[in-house]
Amino acid sequence: MSHLSQRPESGPDSYEVGKAIPHEAAALHVTGRALYTDDLVARTKDCLHAYPVQVFVAKAKVTKLDTAPAYQVPGVVRVLTAEDVPGVNDAGVKHDEPLFPSEIRFFGHAVCYVLAESLEAARLGAAAVVVEVEPEPALIEVTDAIAAREFQGAQPTVERGDVEAGLNEAAHVFSGVFEFAGQEHFYLETHCALAHVDEAGQIFVQSSTQHPSETQEIVAHVLGKHSHEITVQCLRMGGGFGGKEMQPHGFAAVAALGAVITGRPVRLRLNRTQDLTMSGKRHGFHAEWRVGFDDAGLITGLEATLTADGGWSLDLSEPVLARALCHIDNAYWIPNIRVNGRIAKTNKTSNTAFRGFGGPQGMIVIEDILGRCAPLLGLEADELRRRNFYSEGQSTPYGQPVRHPDRIRAVWEGVHDAAELDRRRAEIAEFNAAHPHRKRAIGVTPVKFGISFNLTAFNQAGALVHVYKDGSVLINHGGTEMGQGLHTKMIQVAATTLGVPLEKVRLAPTRTDKVPNTSATAASSGADLNGGAVKNACEQIRIRLEQVAGAALGVSAADVRFVDGTAYALGREAGIAWEEVVKTAYFQRVQLFAAGYYRTEGLHWDSTTMTGSPFKYFAYGCAATEVEVDGFTGAYTTRRVDIVHDVGDSLSPLIDIGQIEGGFVQGAGWLTLEDLRWDSGDGPNRGRLSTQAASTYKLPSFSELPPEFNVILLERAHEEGAVYGSKAVGEPPLMLAFSVREALREAAAAFGPPGTSVDLGSPATPEAVWWALTEAARGHEQGQGEHGHVTDGLNGSHPEPSDPDAPERHPESEFRQYTGLSSLTRT
Repeated sequence: MSHLSQRPESGPDSYEVGKAIPHEAAALHVTGRALYTDDLVARTKDCLHAYPVQVFVAKAKVTKLDTAPAYQVPGVVRVLTAEDVPGVNDAGVKHDEPLFPSEIRFFGHAVCYVLAESLEAARLGAAAVVVEVEPEPALIEVTDAIAAREFQGAQPTVERGDVEAGLNEAAHVFSGVFEFAGQEHFYLETHCALAHVDEAGQIFVQSSTQHPSETQEIVAHVLGKHSHEITVQCLRMGGGFGGKEMQPHGFAAVAALGAVITGRPVRLRLNRTQDLTMSGKRHGFHAEWRVGFDDAGLITGLEATLTADGGWSLDLSEPVLARALCHIDNAYWIPNIRVNGRIAKTNKTSNTAFRGFGGPQGMIVIEDILGRCAPLLGLEADELRRRNFYSEGQSTPYGQPVRHPDRIRAVWEGVHDAAELDRRRAEIAEFNAAHPHRKRAIGVTPVKFGISFNLTAFNQAGALVHVYKDGSVLINHGGTEMGQGLHTKMIQVAATTLGVPLEKVRLAPTRTDKVPNTSATAASSGADLNGGAVKNACEQIRIRLEQVAGAALGVSAADVRFVDGTAYALGREAGIAWEEVVKTAYFQRVQLFAAGYYRTEGLHWDSTTMTGSPFKYFAYGCAATEVEVDGFTGAYTTRRVDIVHDVGDSLSPLIDIGQIEGGFVQGAGWLTLEDLRWDSGDGPNRGRLSTQAASTYKLPSFSELPPEFNVILLERAHEEGAVYGSKAVGEPPLMLAFSVREALREAAAAFGPPGTSVDLGSPATPEAVWWALTEAARGHEQGQGEHGHVTDGLNGSHPEPSDPDAPERHPESEFRQYTGLSSLTRT
């Protein structure tokens, strides 16, 4: 067992990791006492308020910007424009995101910001600014960008074997097109920053950011300063989900620029509509594919092209696309594969990181393929998936060995047993036979998700741990808290490593002058990286204190153990209190603080060839979801969810189960409810986000939760080489929600004859489900056989009515607003 993963030998009751404890700030959250960035404004004297001047056209050149009228509004202090930038007028790391643009690239693009004594004065001042533009043709749909060959960034390929040979030798070959939507982060706290400058010119920025170090870098280069002149602190976030990994930087830079120019604190907080119309989403994708199966249902080859909708700039589109290509295999062995990737440039907000970071977009493609092809192969979808699981000794398409493939089967079988799927499916068959207008089904899908940043250099972290003379402990680390429980786990890691009770340890807010050069809290790596750094720092201190305690106890330092706040010598019952050891150490001039560091070992990745081992390990999971669908409306309910998930040896089981539940629900929202709509017409609102409020963008709520929701953590799942044997848990559970979509597919198919292949849009809204089940029912009326032929066409679209005088049911352009573009051909 590795040193990093080894837990204390004193037994689980004597240390803090592995205990189910509440979130460290839970009481503050539920009582409303938790402070967020914008709460600090009330504590800040003479604060100015910033308001964006948005331009509501999808693409244009700015021909006139007149800020003079804004100064006529009482309370307006300053209008920030590109002329005010002393450094680089850019908010991104790719230098393709002007902070104050001269060209409009999406509907709602901000060209300048108004600073005023009150938010209302800033709003009125922004409305007074005169902006004239010269409109240009805009690309809104990803298919429009593909047709126009408008791409940006790299176009990588993941390839193994001989794809053409794999398809040629296949007994069954299918091809299809699948377009699926993005997702709005809809964190409860919108983007916010508060900046001020002290008497020495040091700029201090409070920011709701997942990446304080990069926020620091962007602020520095906008202001033309060095990083040591900028301090960024993240107190906590009211949600992030990836939306605050790259996109807070520009807002922080605007606040900092305003503070430098005016000499007063500046606050910038977007309201909900501004946040929705100005910030990026999860990337929607367009996929074209061909797949081959042998007579046993084993995949012989897969060829695909994935096109990500990047929006107007690159942001994180390249690594998102790379992860999508690396996850198209999910849990399945594909001997011959070639997957090409590209990024469409559209006139929409710049799409960005979102929980799963491209993994869901890659995995949904193979899950959709298997769900659609299983009936045509005469197999149950469950069986087709099971037959294609990875086995020992096999590697991913990019060359990384798949460690612990037995865990794929362990979670799969665990779900089948715990959920009693055989019994329930028999009951569902009886129910469906007795109810012609309501159908039930159970979908089961696995998850294999790689943990680590795509870019190897990001897999490092630091920590700073202080032990004070009274024995209390303060820890700083580079990770940010967005509600996911990272700070809770870090307190448990520190307490366990030092051998003290939890109440001895306190955690300070994340800030760049305590721990520098941090990576984003993203890629599910927060606990792995920062936990390793915290453990390293605490071990340095503990080793010093063992020397002190050993001398006091008259034994070798190697024989000292700190357990529950007491230093013991092996074989002795009497010990010395932690506080006494610390006090003695201070008077002996022993250092009581330490900087910890951790880097993930064993990673290597060649982005030019898309080969290597980019992930430390894979997290595995499986979910079974039961749904019921109404045949008249397509409305559905989720009746029950069962999950078995691999988190290694859990650092904090209560936190992990909460993450699994939350990730699953957010994934179900993406796949079934959350329907982003942009105006793609040729009118003046072309490119406008139509779903720019909670009234028009449906989020999952308590009413979408299943009445029975069971989560089991996989047992005996120690992960060698990770902090205390744990595994990441932030992102992998989101993809367990594929089981919801596959259950809806099977329920829709139940309205047709056996062997019906159902094309289902994503998101699978009630409208999309209704189109799918209606198509299945029509196959029943037309006598579609067990191996019915599925023709090219829109997902769920209807063939031309047999009556030539019948009205067209749904034109293609309108239908695409209801569900994803999709087709399937069998050859």
